[in-house]
Amino acid sequence: MISADAVVLCGGPGRRLREAVPDRPKPLAEVAGRPFLDILLDYAAGFGLRRFILCAGYKGEQIEEHCARGARPGREVLVSIEAEPLGTAGAIKNAAALIRTSPFLVLNGDSLCRADLGAFWTFHQGRGGRASVVLAPPEAGDDYGAASLDCEGRLTAFAEKSAAGPGRLINAGIYLFAAAVLADIPAGRASSLERDLLPGLARAGQAWGWPVPERVVDIGTPRRYAQAQARLRPGDRP
Repeated sequence: MISADAVVLCGGPGRRLREAVPDRPKPLAEVAGRPFLDILLDYAAGFGLRRFILCAGYKGEQIEEHCARGARPGREVLVSIEAEPLGTAGAIKNAAALIRTSPFLVLNGDSLCRADLGAFWTFHQGRGGRASVVLAPPEAGDDYGAASLDCEGRLTAFAEKSAAGPGRLINAGIYLFAAAVLADIPAGRASSLERDLLPGLARAGQAWGWPVPERVVDIGTPRRYAQAQARLRPGDRP
């Protein structure tokens, strides 16, 4: 079981999804009769995670209200609100004072990959790097961040939202970071995990990739949202 804080990125404006979900932030979009955020937190809690920090921005008050209504015994959920959009890395920096563990887990709030987080934790601890990223096989037409690894599994290149061709690996939106990485993220301005932090760590030989066979369920666009409804059925285990 993992004893670590989990940071969930919930702050994106979700412009592409608004056609299908116009009235709430993406993580609260209902999938299989439940807010997607609840499915994601239950998945992580299944590996022992009990302390969650939600980085919220667009309609962040709805995230706060939802968490206050749905408190679970033994689960602590904190919400860090961005006054202005800070990007995926900037949102984590904004929440740095709430993060207590090293390493800490980061999850995208609009995607789910049913990777074994316990095995991922063991992988990260064994490599001694500053960052590890779960990598998954692409779906046809996906535009996720594509990664390249060397023969030992070090991340050598990371491209944000490029078309992933045959044999490529995509960013599954699950990360483990040493707390020291927080010092690499500039304070008070927008910064991206995909464009800024991870490429720098890869160049320094301090980032590792962990490939898994599980595919990513993503709700970022109306098409993918519809696919998620088909893939996540009511009553499914996270």
